[in-house]
Amino acid sequence: MHAFGYYITAAVAEIGGCFAFWAWLRLGRSAYWAIPGLLSLIAFALLLTRIESAFAGRTYAAYGGVYIAASLLWLWFIEGQRPDRWDVLGSLVCLGGAALILFGPRPSI
Repeated sequence: MHAFGYYITAAVAEIGGCFAFWAWLRLGRSAYWAIPGLLSLIAFALLLTRIESAFAGRTYAAYGGVYIAASLLWLWFIEGQRPDRWDVLGSLVCLGGAALILFGPRPSI
């Protein structure tokens, strides 16, 4: 799997894991929602380690842009609230920043 695939899969795992806790603590669902939430968050952390990068911080920074875009897709498709133009614009700015972080020219290490 390429970096983008890992980023997307990690975002789904992180958002799903966090949403499980949201459902438990904010929506009044059973505490058992924490179990798949924890497993999902573990999967998220493991997936980010699969990204080919010399530095963890750069991997996490680039992931931030993907996370923002994925969160807005979650908002739309899971929660039924369509993102507005400012959400979309902000997401595009963040994805642009993530692309700069991932693909910007760097000297050899």
